Amino acid sequence: MQIDTLMSISPVDGRYASKTAALRNYFSEFALIRYRIRVEIEYFIALSHAGLPQFPSIPEEKADALRAIYENLTPEEAARVKEIEKTTNHDVKAVEYFIKEHIPALGLDKYSEFIHFGLTSQDINNTSQPLMLMEAVEDVYVPAMRELIDKLEALATEWRDIPMLARTHGQPATPTRVGKEIEVFVARLEEQMAQLAVLSYPAKFGGATGNMNAHHVAYPEVDWLEFADNFVDSLGLERSFPTTQIDHYDNLATIFDNLRRVNVILIDLCRDIWTYISMEYFRQKVKAGEVGSSAMPHKVNPIDFENAEGNLGMADAVFTHLSLKLPISRLQRDLTDSTVLRNVGVPMAHTIIAIDSLMKGLGKLIINEDAIRADLEDNWAVVAEGIQTILRREGYPHPYEALKALTRTGGHIDRETISSFIDTLAVSDFVKSELRALSPETYLGY
Repeated sequence: MQIDTLMSISPVDGRYASKTAALRNYFSEFALIRYRIRVEIEYFIALSHAGLPQFPSIPEEKADALRAIYENLTPEEAARVKEIEKTTNHDVKAVEYFIKEHIPALGLDKYSEFIHFGLTSQDINNTSQPLMLMEAVEDVYVPAMRELIDKLEALATEWRDIPMLARTHGQPATPTRVGKEIEVFVARLEEQMAQLAVLSYPAKFGGATGNMNAHHVAYPEVDWLEFADNFVDSLGLERSFPTTQIDHYDNLATIFDNLRRVNVILIDLCRDIWTYISMEYFRQKVKAGEVGSSAMPHKVNPIDFENAEGNLGMADAVFTHLSLKLPISRLQRDLTDSTVLRNVGVPMAHTIIAIDSLMKGLGKLIINEDAIRADLEDNWAVVAEGIQTILRREGYPHPYEALKALTRTGGHIDRETISSFIDTLAVSDFVKSELRALSPETYLGY
């Protein structure tokens, strides 16, 4: 028994802790502390190469030793930062003091005041947090999505030649193929993933109100705008300029919107597969010992798709709030962004949980070709579109109206009904043979 997960308030750290474990390296309090230390130290090293007379370049071996502080950070050391914060009542200042405790051992204590030199907290936060998000997307989210898309592509290929009755407005419609319907989701997801891949991750780095006032007054001869651009670029981010004290978050909102759009597509997928299961187009593999219903022993519920849909909805609710709230602040700064940004990991966690559930659900699917073909055979009316189109080609009078009268009588339309109708048509034997070749299983298009 793990009391820590049992006592968690959020299911992403409780019930689903095993599924979200990889995200702890990017969105936990420990991760935030480590990323802040990383940005402070990388800035300290970069500053030493800016040509400041009072701060010579740090040798490579000492730069490596500095980087080891964040690379090898332990939970106990992170706890030390939190201990310092009890005194400072300021989380970023606590990180600064923590680093200052370590640099005397490296013989750099005489340069300690160049740690956090000229910066405000948001230079660290608005660089650390997009860096956390970028690396989480690259390391966790994209691989998970690629696995899901590959699974869908494999199913689309496996089922590409299986005809299926389509449904528009819930009603029988022009036939399609099972594989093609899956391929639609592949194409939609690939498009959104391609858009995500070209988005830049913004960082604000410009001092107290975005103008690098302190840097400029201390060293007016240095091109601090170029320095800031190069520093942010070295982290793989793109510097926002001009800004207030905080990033304007417009580009970050674009990323959240993109992630939300992917989830909307996945919700659509969940609902379609759920419906096909209810129609018995798909059955589900049964795992020994699993219970479908606490009351009805025969049931195998589509719980994986329901779980995924619920988690995707939770994720999108938070992504939407992030996107709508973050670009709005009061004048140069207020603290509403700070508490909101601490929740970026929440929608990412719900998304990862959903992807895991989808993979599990897709892996259970067994296609039920008998049910699919029976549904096609029971709906010969769907070839009416093809028949009336050929008749249009032949100049037959009022073909749409003729088929409408046939198919809306209220009686059941089967193979014989269609065949008898074709017999009554005043067209050539060749055209009649074309029409008789149509069936719900062959009227499939490309």
